[in-house]
Amino acid sequence: MKIFRIYILALLVSLATVSCTEKEPGVSAGPEGQAAVSGKIIHRAEDAVGGSLLVYLSEDAAAAVTQAGPLTRSGSGDGVLRRSGVAALDMALAETGAVSVSPLFVYPERNAREAHAAGLHRWYLVTFDKDMDLDGAAHGLAAVPEVTYVEFNRRLEPSDSFRPVVFTGASATAVPQAGTGAAFNDPYLGNQWHYINTGNTEIFSGIREGADINVRDAWRLCTGDPRVIVAIVDQCVDWTHEDLAANMWVNEAEKNGTPGVDDDGNGYTDDIYGYNGATNGQLELTPGDDGWHGTHVAGTVAAVNNNGTGVCGVAGGNGTPGSGVRLMSCQVFDPKSDESGSVTASSRAITYAANNGACIIQCSFGYQPEANITSDDRYTQVYGAEKSAIDYFSTVSNCPEVLDGGLVIFAAGNDMISTSGYPGGYRDYISVTAMSCDYTPAYYTNYGPGCNVAAPGGDVYQSYLTDGDQQGRSQILSTVPGGYAYLQGTSMACPHVSGVAALGLSYALELGKKFTREEFNSILLTSVNGIDRYCTGTKYYLTQYGGRQTVDLSAHKGKMGTGYIDAYQVLMNVRGTTCIPVPVGEQTQIDISEYIGDGDATFSVLTAEVTADDKAALGMTSDPRTFGKTILLTCGRTGSGILKVSLRAGTNSGSGMSGKTVEREFALVARQGHTQNGGWL
Repeated sequence: MKIFRIYILALLVSLATVSCTEKEPGVSAGPEGQAAVSGKIIHRAEDAVGGSLLVYLSEDAAAAVTQAGPLTRSGSGDGVLRRSGVAALDMALAETGAVSVSPLFVYPERNAREAHAAGLHRWYLVTFDKDMDLDGAAHGLAAVPEVTYVEFNRRLEPSDSFRPVVFTGASATAVPQAGTGAAFNDPYLGNQWHYINTGNTEIFSGIREGADINVRDAWRLCTGDPRVIVAIVDQCVDWTHEDLAANMWVNEAEKNGTPGVDDDGNGYTDDIYGYNGATNGQLELTPGDDGWHGTHVAGTVAAVNNNGTGVCGVAGGNGTPGSGVRLMSCQVFDPKSDESGSVTASSRAITYAANNGACIIQCSFGYQPEANITSDDRYTQVYGAEKSAIDYFSTVSNCPEVLDGGLVIFAAGNDMISTSGYPGGYRDYISVTAMSCDYTPAYYTNYGPGCNVAAPGGDVYQSYLTDGDQQGRSQILSTVPGGYAYLQGTSMACPHVSGVAALGLSYALELGKKFTREEFNSILLTSVNGIDRYCTGTKYYLTQYGGRQTVDLSAHKGKMGTGYIDAYQVLMNVRGTTCIPVPVGEQTQIDISEYIGDGDATFSVLTAEVTADDKAALGMTSDPRTFGKTILLTCGRTGSGILKVSLRAGTNSGSGMSGKTVEREFALVARQGHTQNGGWL
């Protein structure tokens, strides 16, 4: 039996290694030695893709295998596997019946430093016959001293299993755009409360104005730059969609090249709109509801704006050629592939994004709670290949004019548990929780440790249980293959943050600003409005069996991240302009001294001005008034705008000598939940 031979092999390799040298004693044959072998093995066969293992080699072994080239069987496939020159490894590969050994990752020479720092060159994919006992093969390979880890090719899942409510036919009722204040002509923008929430009760009777990402006023400054590429690491994105095609990243050499040929020499064949990590080949659109997830996510990031069609995207441009960020499809889920949703698929797809120009990876996937990943150390230990790929992406600078690496953004998960799912929970990544159209946490969202920031994710049961709405308007409206649909989930919240990040990088390009990855992450996580005041009371949802269950919202208080993201604040922080929160519908006193120096500077306020456009955005019916260092104003609606203040630095002598006049600008951010004391909730 194969399994018997493999366990004998592990013993023989261990004994042979012990007798070879004292400098490299290997693994002993006793219980301690076998424990050491088992300690190298990550995951279990029953949780993984059949027919392959991921192997992490020592530096010397990796160099030897690289020099030997891909190891494959000779002849028709039943012959002898080519040798690597590493004796113990060659013995193990032969005895386990390995079919091939090849590098897991491909990367260009220009990124070799970053790839080696992340350990990409040490990861190899070993394939076997489909009926091979992988547990035995893993033990055989783990007994080799030059093998550091053997990782089963475990599967991951999209961050939600919710089904779309298709927005077509009789259900395609557009909510009037009156009051949104947006200049775009996309007919369904009024349904996208998650961008511009005017409090329209046609969406949900309990909706609250301002529970959105505040992108309307951000669009007056920036709508997205094509030099910013966002990789959608997900299902395949429908690159033919009427509302996405113009904003798809396109590999022109492959599009205009020869099918089956790597025309641009990047190591991938026919990668016109991206790459399929599940098949290590071309993108494959999935028909029906099973193919909606990636396209829906992509539409939120950058559906084409102002094209008179469908919906808007956060960074989808202004309708003119050459505007809007670009969407790269990096497919990890493909039902036609045995490796759909595997570690191999995600690792390869993320590496592809790094190799081909993406500066943000949008990742609405993760591992289920039963994976038992509850700490950063545990994630690093058991998902080494995937983490190596993300580490590599993080350090590759594909938009060097504004950023020294890549941004990594994940969904927190929909398991209703008090911790973020992984990979999103890892300390170097951004994990996004979900809120509803009334500021409350979505019933399904994860929360607590590892969660960093909130964004609209929708909540179908708000409009369904309260209003009997069958259209799901309290969810997120975006693109799906062949049309549009409502969906909910942290998967839908996550691309709002990715889109805002893309908008921020686009604005930085426009202004000539540059940030480190840590600096820009800090901007994203501090450009927020408070959500804790809405974490009270209860809300309801239905179980899969139709029973009504209650969610205690107070459990989410202080655990949804820093707050819910605000696109306008992100742009202001990129610009270097201080944001001042103000309440809606009441006179506000702003003590400007709190925002000058240490709060005790000597100056006097001469004038305070808001442009006509910004007054309209803020609902201001009168000009600001000044009294000493205090400015009085009233904002009648949620919105944002610039307050320009003219100051006299120093004092006036009264005899013709006066202080110097200087100007400062501040960003007013008016929201229902803001207080008058100048602080966040």
